[in-house]
Amino acid sequence: MVDKNKVFQWVDSHSEEAVDLLKDLIRIPSVNPYFKDEARLQKEGRIQEYLKNYIEQLGFETELTYPDAQKLIQYKDKAGYMADHTFADRPNLYGVLKGTGQGKSIFLSGHTDVVATGTKWTHSPYEAEQDVDCIYGRGSVDMKGGIAAMVFAVKAILECGVHLAGDVKIGTVVDEESGGMGTLALMAEGYCADACLLTEPTSLNMAPLCRGILWGKIIVEGQAGHIELQRQDWRKGGAVDAIDKAAYILDYFDQLNKEWEVTKVHKYLPIPCQVKFAQFDAGEYPTTFANRAELTFDAQYLPKEKDVDGLGGNVKKEIEKFVFDVAQTDPWLKENVPEVEWILDADCGETSDKEEFFHVFSNAVRQVVPASQIIGNPAHVDMGWFCNVGIPTFIFGPGNPMQCHQADEHIAKSEFIEAVKAIASTVMDWCGTDE
Repeated sequence: MVDKNKVFQWVDSHSEEAVDLLKDLIRIPSVNPYFKDEARLQKEGRIQEYLKNYIEQLGFETELTYPDAQKLIQYKDKAGYMADHTFADRPNLYGVLKGTGQGKSIFLSGHTDVVATGTKWTHSPYEAEQDVDCIYGRGSVDMKGGIAAMVFAVKAILECGVHLAGDVKIGTVVDEESGGMGTLALMAEGYCADACLLTEPTSLNMAPLCRGILWGKIIVEGQAGHIELQRQDWRKGGAVDAIDKAAYILDYFDQLNKEWEVTKVHKYLPIPCQVKFAQFDAGEYPTTFANRAELTFDAQYLPKEKDVDGLGGNVKKEIEKFVFDVAQTDPWLKENVPEVEWILDADCGETSDKEEFFHVFSNAVRQVVPASQIIGNPAHVDMGWFCNVGIPTFIFGPGNPMQCHQADEHIAKSEFIEAVKAIASTVMDWCGTDE
């Protein structure tokens, strides 16, 4: 039987080497090209080449593949498909380390793209500066910390002479920050495993599901008119304030959210699904009633609500019907029913607590992080496609998710090292060993 403590001790004694790997990844800008203002920065190509070389030195067989919208056209109605996304210098990396026996295989996956730098940094976003326990940089948490942890966990196992029975597969993907076409392409290639660990940041908690996310816009029509004059009846050409009608609709969504607080909950999620309004755009002149108002919202949905395409079509219909029903309660809106325009549908996934991997994984993690909790991820990550093809998947990684996309994004070295150990523990327990 393998002495895990030997592996854990090796990680502790080589913690600076692990941190150096993370710093190397941070120092390679890999901004998703969706953020056009940072087009001067390199895309994901160079970081994928770095990782390819690194895992090849560990004994992985590797290949780089490039997503192609035309080759993926059969998935045009499925999660992650983006017809206008291009992938020059943006390859996915796949690698496999063959096991020695008949053990179970595991996928270790993460995305290499990061969001734009943004403003108000006090540390250089691409220098991987460190003070005391924290390493700073864009992507340190989301999610180069997780990628470095999973890669170094495999290195620790191998350096300690442990022979894994099952295969270890690594898939680092592009495009997560603007739709998820990288993971769609990875799964479309037919790569598979008996389980998957997605190393997004969770503060070392274990997430067996993530929610789906819908972005939408409600377009409310009004009727312009001088704001300082007495209004006539709208049926006679009088003004109708689109802002007023938008507020009327918002009041009804408060009622809907109270219902969802009861009906759209999950035992592993800390908060219920809601419809949250994030942007409001209305009006043309200070002296004119708004002719039109647009309300942009974010709505979450549960894995059990997915439609046949693995997306939020059922919830879209629910929201569209709700807006229609609200419109029937107001004379103007009844004759000018607001339009619901859909912007984004980011899929979700869930691993049942009846799955073997659920129990093997949670036991392996708690050997290293006894306080680790099973808590679902309220936000979207690239979990859906792994679940769609039947791979039990958990989200687990170092870093506080609240740090994602922030200025001075940073990760604690101590938590990063704990993640390395927990992932190594999982790989050894799930894949099995020949000892």
